[in-house]
Order: sequence, then C-alpha cells, then structure tokens
Amino acid sequence: MQKKTIFLLQDTKELNERLTKLFSEDETYEVVGSATDGIAGISMITATKPDFVITELVLPGYDGLCVIEKIKSLNLKCNVIVLSALCREEIIGKCIAAGAKYFMAKPFNFSLLKERMSEMDEEKTQPVIEEVSETKFRKTSLDEKISKIFINVGIPPHIKGYSFLREGVKMAVEDPEIINNITKKLYPMIGEKYSTTASKVERAIRHAIEVAWNRGRIDSINGILGVRAYIGAEKPTNGEFIALVADKMLLEKA
Repeated sequence: MQKKTIFLLQDTKELNERLTKLFSEDETYEVVGSATDGIAGISMITATKPDFVITELVLPGYDGLCVIEKIKSLNLKCNVIVLSALCREEIIGKCIAAGAKYFMAKPFNFSLLKERMSEMDEEKTQPVIEEVSETKFRKTSLDEKISKIFINVGIPPHIKGYSFLREGVKMAVEDPEIINNITKKLYPMIGEKYSTTASKVERAIRHAIEVAWNRGRIDSINGILGVRAYIGAEKPTNGEFIALVADKMLLEKA
C-alpha cells in the first residue's frame, strides 16, 4: 500500500520533529518535509505535492491563512489541516472558507488527528458527483458541513461538546432513529468512542449548546436551520439540536 504523504508546517522545530516521530510509527503515512516558515513551507509544498499539509496559523513569512490561500491559488491537491492554539471562531471560519478541511486545537489528540485524516482520505476517493446541469463539484465532507454550522452558531471547536455534538449529528444522519434512543444508545456510543461516560457526553453537549445561546446567536441559528425555531432565551434540548442539524444535512443530501 502506498503511503500518504504529509508536510508539516508548525511554528517550532520541536513540534515538527515530534509529529514526524509519531507518524513514522504508522505505516500509513510518510512525512516528506517540514518547515517553520510560511514562505519556505509553500516552496517545499509546491515541490513535494503532499497529500496532507498540517499547518499552524502563527508563522513567520506567510501566516497559516496565507498558506491555505496560496495552496488553493496554486491548485495544489492537498488536504489542509490547521493545528493551532489560536482558536478564535472568526479566524477558524476564515480558514475553513479559504479551503482548510479541518481545524484542531492545541493541545491535540494524535489518535483523533489520524482519524480525521483517514476520513478525509476516504472522502477524497469518492467519485465526483454531477448535477443535472453537468456542473462538476467536489463533494463536501459531512464533517466540514457540520463544522461550518457549529462555527457560525458560535460553538467553539476547542470545547469537548463540539466533537461530541458533531459525532451525534453524524450518527443521526446515518441512522435517524437513534434520536429516539439518545440516552440509551447515542450518548453511550459517543462515550465509548472518546473513552468517556455517557453522562459526561450529555453534559458536554448541553454546555456547547448553552455557549452558543449565551453568545446571542439566535438569528444565525434560525437562519441556518431555515426556520424561526427559537426566540430569546429559549434553547433546544440536546436531542432537538442534533435532530435539527441532522435534518438539514439530510435535506442537503437529498
């Protein structure tokens, strides 16, 4: 099996070396280069044409956002992952809009990072879909669509409930009936995946929803859902929110 190639563009040599060592222990991946400067990074990315680029946002030369934009403008077919401690939602939104496939906050979970990379690679192998107009487009990953919604409604990606919510939505898209078994099935399944308890999953998801509501994003939430579902301090239960986002995903897929 041919290894997937990775270019590392982090702000310290030590982190690049640490990631190189971690990936070297996995036969699936090969690190083909690294840099701590955005200008040098783009030059090396252009030369090596890796499958994945894992970049920091705060870099000398070109910053991470500029790197993402350069990769897109040069039409390089790289899956760009942002790995950064800079987690302001407006910056994350800009990165996703510029072409990043995923954002992961530091400190990071290496196993989860590889899992997301595997999901991106599976998505990349999917055939190009043609609409009736015969206009070709790239099939956007479910993860990316859900992440965009969460960022727009004000759920920050660095809190635990963000990942738990996204997993819950994905499960509800695959099996809509799971919403009727949220306590006995959905929470325990998420807990098992993330090595935690069902009760902690429930609390973390509730906290994530409360964060969005406390930020006063009701208009954004109603706009994204396509209906005026909530008014003022009223907020949905965990199951209602997961079901609403999952329904939106299913309608877009239909």
